Amino acid sequence: MKTIILAACAAITLTGATFAQEAPDTLVTILTAPEPQTQLMAMVLAMQAAQQGAAPHILLCGPAGDIALKDAPESATAPQPPRDMSPKGLLGKIAEIPNAKVEVCAIYLPGKGLTADVLMDGVTVAQPPAMAAAMIAPNARIASY
Repeated sequence: MKTIILAACAAITLTGATFAQEAPDTLVTILTAPEPQTQLMAMVLAMQAAQQGAAPHILLCGPAGDIALKDAPESATAPQPPRDMSPKGLLGKIAEIPNAKVEVCAIYLPGKGLTADVLMDGVTVAQPPAMAAAMIAPNARIASY
């Protein structure tokens, strides 16, 4: 009987280790949504992940790329309830975090007829091979909005 109990305990212990997941090194956030509330929530979650040890890597495409502009539209700068934060304001704080990356899609600026000098400090243009590598890195998680 003792042998059966020990065997069952060992099986449970080994099975538990299989289900344990290591925290990701990086949270890749891909944001395309035009709605300020969705944009802000994506930034809030990226910031929370950073505070829990994951390096934030944000890719802004389409309408969401507008929040990275120095002269961003009001929708990106208007305070949102309940804490009066804006998507652009929180994006700026994330860009200051060591090991954080904030990028716009490689086709965003050409699609708007703009150059990189219109981007806020800390934001660069993504290179597709590097972005793809970040997305498939073994210890990365992806959030897409």
